[in-house]
Amino acid sequence: MPEKTLNATADHGEVTGDTVTGTYAESGAVLDALDGLGISYNDVVEQLETEGLDKFVVSWGELLETVQTALDTAKEA
Repeated sequence: MPEKTLNATADHGEVTGDTVTGTYAESGAVLDALDGLGISYNDVVEQLETEGLDKFVVSWGELLETVQTALDTAKEA
């Protein structure tokens, strides 16, 4: 989890414990309602996963470039 998110949660978040257990039927009804509106849960998950992986790959490449630049600079010094 990003540090900013952790800090924001610590500052003004409220953690109330397990809010998932016992909500299977309600969650199923929500997913069914979305499906009835033409929103596919599986399609949404697939798109979020693809976009998340793409962003990770870009960030990883930027990190590697930053580290390589720092190493090159240190070698020149």
